Amino acid sequence: MEDEQPVASGSVKYHHIEEDIITWKHPSHLLQRLLALFFMCIIGFGSYFCYDNPGALQDNFLKDMNLTTSQFVYLYSWYAWPNVILCIVGGFLIDRVFGLRLGTIIYALLVVIGQIVFAAGAYFNTLWLMLLGRLIFGTGGESLAVAQNNYAVLWFKGKELNMVFGFQLSFARVGSTVNFLVMEPLYKYVKTVYQGPDNVSMSIVLLIASLTCVISLVSGLLLAWQDKRAEKLLHRKLPESGEVVKLTDVKHFTKSFWLISFIIVCYYASIFPFVALGKVFFEKKYNYSPGEANIINGLIYSLGAFLAPLFGFVIDKTGRNVFWVFISVLGTLVAHMLLTFTFINPYVAMLTMGTSYSMLASALWPLIAMVVPEYQMGTAYGIAQAVENLGLGTVALLTGIIVDADGYYMVELFFCFLLTVALLLSAVLWLSDTLDKGELNMSINQRHEMESNKIPQPEQENLLKDTTNED
Repeated sequence: MEDEQPVASGSVKYHHIEEDIITWKHPSHLLQRLLALFFMCIIGFGSYFCYDNPGALQDNFLKDMNLTTSQFVYLYSWYAWPNVILCIVGGFLIDRVFGLRLGTIIYALLVVIGQIVFAAGAYFNTLWLMLLGRLIFGTGGESLAVAQNNYAVLWFKGKELNMVFGFQLSFARVGSTVNFLVMEPLYKYVKTVYQGPDNVSMSIVLLIASLTCVISLVSGLLLAWQDKRAEKLLHRKLPESGEVVKLTDVKHFTKSFWLISFIIVCYYASIFPFVALGKVFFEKKYNYSPGEANIINGLIYSLGAFLAPLFGFVIDKTGRNVFWVFISVLGTLVAHMLLTFTFINPYVAMLTMGTSYSMLASALWPLIAMVVPEYQMGTAYGIAQAVENLGLGTVALLTGIIVDADGYYMVELFFCFLLTVALLLSAVLWLSDTLDKGELNMSINQRHEMESNKIPQPEQENLLKDTTNED
């Protein structure tokens, strides 16, 4: 899971604001910041709701559109593959061309258009048109996630950033959860009202789902207005150093950034493709009905909606991000092993996986903001999501082939392998950080002390003089 001015991802400086002029209408007031957070969260709602429309209706897609499992996973791989490049470009355009506000609006509009084209492909029962819709949808959706991350850093860095990332995940996963809860009943309702061809019924359902994307677009417009107003009242300005974003700066990103990116790839490749195929998996292995299978398959996202903000709050108070990442990956690996090797009630595994997933999102993504300069934030998050999409597109294709050839047991073994790699990479990141300055795994008190020590010596002396004069 960003405008108009390059300042969106640049460091932000505020003029001094007297306490007596800060009212609820002022951008620095808590109410205004909460309102901005609400808009940030809603921006991703439609994208996440529609992303897993195929997963919630997997068996219906296979039957109504006469697809094989390998063809079905194209609906996910064609979402992911183009973003290997376009996600980087999207983040760069935010930093260098569009700015955060305009970029967010453009990408939200692409999400709406992509979902409508996807629905049109179902109406004409044309796979290539459906794939085109998913491509357009993915182009907007992944870049929109970059925009969300930039907005979060812009408004909340140095305050409650981990919790804000948790809230963003929470609302996004509310979209995914609602998708798994309502798409099957909605499909059945449309089938009772409309007695025509199955593919036309599917098209109507997908078109209704596009309304959530329209809501996200409206939220992007409102947030752009609010951010423009905040920029004016708070006198935001670019860094005095005049740094300019260049794509060639990528070669200067640290090894920690690349380790974080590859952990993202291996971890999410064991989550999203699993959810995409999970409905039929739970139907076949545990004999669940389609409705029951959707409920348990969406449990990962349901837990994320409630637990991600809580874990974000805990991490904001404790720090130790790398520790939380390691525990999250380990918990997800245990959950997949339970699904692979046992017949224990799958709710145990899914509760473990959902809890771990919530923990990881709140701990891992903010690490990028710690290892990359602020003026490169859009590009950095774009690259991270581009690498993620390379993995997701490839894994989605492989899982479809594996299911058709060898069944779900081999797919689960594959997910366990990916998580083992993610666990090893997390250990390497932890060791590397320990041998360096240990900034990524500091406690919150150590982090505050480090930040205070970064104040230039003349400023420290002035602060000391001011304190002495007051005494």
